[in-house]
Order: sequence, then C-alpha cells, then structure tokens
Amino acid sequence: MNTAAVNHSIYQRIKRRTFEIMEGEVPDQYSRFVEIFIALLVVANVIGIILESVPEIHNAYLQEFHAFDMFSVAVFTVEFILRVWSYSEKYVHSGGTSWQGRKEYLFSFYGIIDFVSTVPFYLQLLFPGADLRVLRMFRLLRIFKLSRYNSAFEDMVAAVKAEKDSFSSAVFLLFISCLLFSSLIYIIEGHDQPEVFPSIPAAMHWFVITIVAGWGGVEPVTFVGTILVILTQVLSIALAAILTGVVATAYSAQVERRQALYEMEVRNVLADGVVTEAEQAQLKIMQAKLGMSDEQVEAIKHQMEEEKQIAEANKQST
Repeated sequence: MNTAAVNHSIYQRIKRRTFEIMEGEVPDQYSRFVEIFIALLVVANVIGIILESVPEIHNAYLQEFHAFDMFSVAVFTVEFILRVWSYSEKYVHSGGTSWQGRKEYLFSFYGIIDFVSTVPFYLQLLFPGADLRVLRMFRLLRIFKLSRYNSAFEDMVAAVKAEKDSFSSAVFLLFISCLLFSSLIYIIEGHDQPEVFPSIPAAMHWFVITIVAGWGGVEPVTFVGTILVILTQVLSIALAAILTGVVATAYSAQVERRQALYEMEVRNVLADGVVTEAEQAQLKIMQAKLGMSDEQVEAIKHQMEEEKQIAEANKQST
C-alpha cells in the first residue's frame, strides 16, 4: 500500500471518529466529555447574557464578558466546522455521498442554530460601528443546542406532528371563536366604550389577550358584555385544557413508542441467546439516541427476564 493510500485511510478514520464523537454514535468517554463540555458552555453563555443585561454588572466586567464571548465563539465555531466536515460520514457507508450528510446538517434545525448562534460575533467584526444589539440577542438561541443532548424537545415536536389533526381542529375552533366573540363584544360594548372597542380588529386584540392571559384588561359596562367576557374566559380555560390534554397524550405515546423500539431491539439481540460486544454497543447507542435512562433499560430487562422465567415454568409444567 502506497503512502497516499495510507494517508487517505488515516484521514477517513479520523473523520469517522470525529463524527462518532460529535454525534455520540459511540457512547464512550470522549463523546460524553464533548456533550458535557458543550452543554456546560451553553448554560454559562445563557447566564452570561442575562447578567450582561444588568448595566452595573456589564460595566464592571466588560472585559471579562468580551473574553468569555470570544472563547465561546471560538469553541462553537470549531464545533460547527467539525460537524460540517465529519457529517460527510453519515451516509458514506450506506452508498450516499459526502454532500448528502453535510447538506442534511447545514439545513437541519441544529445546523441553523449552530450557525445563527455564532454569526453575530463575526458581523460585529465586519461592521464595528453598527448597532447590532438585536443580533447579539441571537446568542440566546444557543440554549437550543442543549436539545441535541436531550430527546425531550424532539419528543415534543414528534408529539405535535403526530397530533397535528387535533391541533389544527383546536386552532380552527380558536379562529371561529375569535371572530364570533370579537364581533359580539364590538357590537355590544362598542357604543358604550368606543375608545376600547373602536373596531373589530381592536376587539380581536382584546380576545387574544383574554385567551392568553385570562383577562383582557377591560371592564364591561353592560350586562350582556359581562356575560360575554365570562364566556370568553371559560372558553380560554377549555381551549387550554384541550391543548394540554392533546400534548400530554401525544407525549406519553411518544415515550411509550421509544420504549417499544428499544424493547424490540433487545428481543432481536436475544433471539439467538448470545449477546456479542458489537450488539451490546449497538444497544448502548440506541439507548443514547432514544434518550432512555438506565432505570428504564433495567425495567425492560427485568420484564423480559420475568417473561423468560414464566415461559420456562410453563414449559416444565407441560
């Protein structure tokens, strides 16, 4: 084997190993270190942004805040570059192209968050005289980087997608209620309070505030208006209960689905009665991807052991 081939092989192994560490494909101490380090740095950044908004603290520790921001941007930039570089390995072994994996990352939720959370710093370097306070607040988006290491956010998104029909029905009901109640309150209270309900759009603003906050800040002056405000508040409670029930049910179903997938994989591994090191590593990776705790895994194993004992007891009795 010539030198070029050896160098290329080493290069590919390094890139593959980088992908495994950055994405947690192999749950070892290195990927765990990267996960904890990035998570702690994100939390420190959010705390720093909050403290930096206090004028006294900002003025007293201006240099420290700037140095910490430069360090964080350097780390997040290296992380972003390594992910773009190594993500080409995702589909190489399955017949895909390098660009396929990189494109998936760049246009994914996490890829956009990684990019947007660092680009304001470089914009400040390019435009030092511009007021980029709004862009600096994009640093708060770094908090979403934590969702990469916790499946709760993905489970919630999956739950909403699974119950999209129920959500669309609730939103449609909200729209009809907004149109109806806003028109009624405008007709009933508009003549007595023209400064509060001068138009239906203004009444719709009152309805939205009432639904969100439970009180629209308006005292009705007519008896019918009072009844209408009470009905609106009752409707807000009902809609909140409906949406909460839908989300809770869908989220529980998503958690059960993850457990069922892991249990199915365990049963497939145990089908031949032998668990190899590769299969153990695969189960560990799947546990990390599904965000399952060790307690959940032990509960599944305990359940399968009980099923095995019951099956053996039935076999012996027959």
